Amino acid sequence: MPDIHDVLDRRAVTTLFQPLVEIASGRVLGYEALSRGPAHSPWESPATLFAAARAAGRETELDWICRARAYEAALTAGLDPALSWFVNMEPAAARTACPADLAPVVAYARHHLRVVTEMTERAIAVDPSGLLTAAAACRTAGWGVALDDVGADPMSLALMPFVHPDVIKLDMALLRAPGDPHTARVVAAVAAYAETSGAVVLAEGIETEEHLAVARTMGATVGQGWHFGRPAPLTGPTGPSASLPLITPPRADPRTPFGIVGDRRPLARTTKAQLMPMSRHLEALAADGGEPSVLLACFQDARHFTPATERRFARIATSSPLVAAFGTGLTDEPAPGVRGACLGDDDSLRGEWNVIVVGPHRAAALVARDLGDDGPQGERRFDFALTHDRALVVEAARSLLRWLAPVRTPELLVG
Repeated sequence: MPDIHDVLDRRAVTTLFQPLVEIASGRVLGYEALSRGPAHSPWESPATLFAAARAAGRETELDWICRARAYEAALTAGLDPALSWFVNMEPAAARTACPADLAPVVAYARHHLRVVTEMTERAIAVDPSGLLTAAAACRTAGWGVALDDVGADPMSLALMPFVHPDVIKLDMALLRAPGDPHTARVVAAVAAYAETSGAVVLAEGIETEEHLAVARTMGATVGQGWHFGRPAPLTGPTGPSASLPLITPPRADPRTPFGIVGDRRPLARTTKAQLMPMSRHLEALAADGGEPSVLLACFQDARHFTPATERRFARIATSSPLVAAFGTGLTDEPAPGVRGACLGDDDSLRGEWNVIVVGPHRAAALVARDLGDDGPQGERRFDFALTHDRALVVEAARSLLRWLAPVRTPELLVG
């Protein structure tokens, strides 16, 4: 029996496809690619296959293999070019080059297929910065992005506006517990995001007419599940099809949070001592446990990231999808679970003290700029603004991600 290395060396992966259907019309909008290992082998199950590849240190290579095989099957099927192909991707793979033997089909697919890259909630907990990097890389390549299994872990809701998915895939467990308070919170957060962004809501796991009815009440316009078709090889056109709309990604603003917020909100001037209670209040919003929230904070210099601050941020990180600290002299992980970004002495962000909190139902930002005073720390003066405008807060938060998760070029997707 072949071992996992033999399976990977032979690229012995096959792809099944499950249709994604427009609920109102019954038209097929696309297919999700579902990878399988060699039939009748221990690696046939995708979970077992990826676990073995992970243990062998070849998980990102397997990820490239699965995507390349999916693109190959889609390209040779001869289906409507307007269809969208949903293909899963591990964010870590965006940081590795495509294997040379797979690069031609991946590059060809980039120009001839409408690809929507699916990213999972698991990636948010394991590697949030990798998830954001991968999403940015897909956008740069002109592909769509779907956030998968939304609702399985409430952490995904906080990162949703940063990933800015074209498609939100509701976890199938929500259909089976429509009366659960957790389901209601997830559906409300997803509906709010979809209404402001234009994203498509897709319900997974639709197996019955009852599931279909529940999916409609949750705002889903696209469905996936055995009710519409089981995973199978592509066999050619099976009925009317249409194109899934993709949304316009947010424009990257090159300014810092202070520049973004200060341009649209009145500025005031005060001392560091007066700003501290405001800063602590925003940290408390992220730490209250009511909902998982993203916390991004700029400290200017590592000496301001005190032992007490380190303990607070480490505590918040245990229940947050992303906690990050920015400043000169900070390490990659200045506290357990906290992402660090080390700033250069001449970095434009170095003169700012920012605290930004984004949750599924809350958003707040304190942005401040150091006026360069000498003297006692508590008497140093800052110009500052405070806002709870969600769109403005998210825009300011996004501006920090280029320090934490640099945008990768399209070449990373095509090798």
